[in-house]
Amino acid sequence: MSVSNEAWRGHGGNPTNSKPEEAAALMQRLMYEVKRVVVGQDAFLERVLIALLAQGHLLIEGVPGLAKTLTVNTLAKTLNGSFSRIQFTPDLLPADLVGTRIFNQQTSEFSTVLGPVFANLLLADEINRAPAKVQSALLEVMQERQVTIAGQTHRVPSPFLVMATQNPIETEGTYPLPEAQVDRFMMKVLIDYPSEDDEFVIVQRVIAGGAQVTGVVSPEDLKALQVQCRHCYVDPSLIHYAVKLISATRFPARYGLESLAGLISFGASPRASIGLIEGARALALLRGRDYALPQDLADLVPDILRHRLVLSYTALAEGKTADTLIQDIMKAVPMPEQPLEAHVR
Repeated sequence: MSVSNEAWRGHGGNPTNSKPEEAAALMQRLMYEVKRVVVGQDAFLERVLIALLAQGHLLIEGVPGLAKTLTVNTLAKTLNGSFSRIQFTPDLLPADLVGTRIFNQQTSEFSTVLGPVFANLLLADEINRAPAKVQSALLEVMQERQVTIAGQTHRVPSPFLVMATQNPIETEGTYPLPEAQVDRFMMKVLIDYPSEDDEFVIVQRVIAGGAQVTGVVSPEDLKALQVQCRHCYVDPSLIHYAVKLISATRFPARYGLESLAGLISFGASPRASIGLIEGARALALLRGRDYALPQDLADLVPDILRHRLVLSYTALAEGKTADTLIQDIMKAVPMPEQPLEAHVR
């Protein structure tokens, strides 16, 4: 199924007029354009589109060479929006990120120079290599979507999305991200090595020369898609399901998970419940529906929760991971019945 941008804009980007199938086809065109450069990583690309629609920030973790930076670079070209890339290093200063005040000797006045965070899409490369002061500066812009310089507040462009990458295998010269900042990321996506077939295609494309991508969606189109996403219907039973899943991370014994009580030091915050519902709506729209189903929510649980669970020393000593505990929680909390489409409408 395909749809032109003009056909989708024919509804004025109005969520009450646009069909979910048209919005889904438009996002499929965007994914197709990115996949002209990026091979495989379908689940990762889907999570990137969910973050775009749900207005949530994304934390990407994978070993070097898995096209994390390439994917975000290519996505920025297809969005026709402003793009900034910041290579985080131990000597980075907050002013290098958000901007600073500069004295002009000719006019004897101070002027504000805005930093690279003022873009629609911000790539924070190797985010865990920056010190605490830089992390604190990024914290405000991620949550409030604004920057304060010398007492003056500056709003970042809308839409605004932070995609951060980190390397899990090299810890020298890195700073652990504060829990408050990790919680600001809607999802944490793990990227694995490509299959042999995908790697064969990767090598072929590199030696043949890189493909060129074209813009598919403008920032105005993306803002309209985000509004349409927020009009997707969510049955109250799904909200109860999300709340129970998050509650099980805090009080596992209430759900028959006494064995997990000593493995989780701190459970997920309410941001996880909100992220599950917002992500489920975005995934439903990507799948051509204007209402969410239980499976939409269940598919996103590991990505929403894995960075929000603080494991105890006992869990780490036993070799447990957040993903294995999440699977146990999902088995203990029953999925709600699928709401009838007639009832939804």
